[in-house]
Amino acid sequence: MRQDHLISAHQLTREDVEAVLDRASEIAADPAAFRTRRAGEVLALCFFEPSTRTKMSFDTAMKRLGGDTVDMGTVESSSITKGETLADTVRVIEGYADAIVLRHPSEGAAKMAAEFVDVPLVNAGDGAGQHPTQTLLDLFTIRENHGLDDITIGVMGDLKYGRTVHSLAHALTNFDARQHFVSPESLRLPRSVRYDLHEAGAQVREHTDLEEILPELDVLYVTRIQRERFPDENEYRAVAGQYRIDAETLEAASDELTVMHPLPRVDEIAPEVDETAHARYFEQAHNGIPVRMALLDTLL
Repeated sequence: MRQDHLISAHQLTREDVEAVLDRASEIAADPAAFRTRRAGEVLALCFFEPSTRTKMSFDTAMKRLGGDTVDMGTVESSSITKGETLADTVRVIEGYADAIVLRHPSEGAAKMAAEFVDVPLVNAGDGAGQHPTQTLLDLFTIRENHGLDDITIGVMGDLKYGRTVHSLAHALTNFDARQHFVSPESLRLPRSVRYDLHEAGAQVREHTDLEEILPELDVLYVTRIQRERFPDENEYRAVAGQYRIDAETLEAASDELTVMHPLPRVDEIAPEVDETAHARYFEQAHNGIPVRMALLDTLL
């Protein structure tokens, strides 16, 4: 990769994506060969928002490369409660680690923080903005099941606040992918994201009903309606539960359909779907290890 930091999927060229995914494939095939690659190096985990998969997979990835991690801990237990700025926080932590992974509730926080440090900084999610490492493991999962060219992808759920959606949609413009977006009117893609996709030459179609496009999809990427992103509780209640996948829904799908979800899920995918051949969301989560190992190894 040509960047010192990974802040947005907009940075990723097709060559960047393929380089990281190819290395992830090598790691998945022979993880023992990478056990000492980053011995003696330290990754700082700075999570200002809750996380399970992203935080634990970065922790595991660094340790499986032979390195170690230091964890800032919760915001409540840090100097943030004393009024310390994000800029000062990352400048201090830079002295303790060889790279930083940052999750923050404010969109643009990772971009700003990266201006104050010289070690690689990876955006692990900034509000409703971007989540580029989730995108890389999503692309790895899609590639393993279908390849990344001449595919049709449907993305359903919270498209307005979903940072995983924004990152994935832009990254897919590097490939021959037809993108369909399914959501209630109130959760459509933001105008700025739609503009960026059209400028990048994406084939984008928006829908309010999944049934009309389900049979033609190779991949259905389902997202949670994110209660924590809504400024108005009434707005959340009006759309919560509207878009749900169950075994009956998938009767109209292709036998080869792959169902994905960045997790956590609430009720948008029924547990019965877990037992079908379509379900790939737990495999998707597990792919975070080799992909984040590959990314860290590349940046370091």
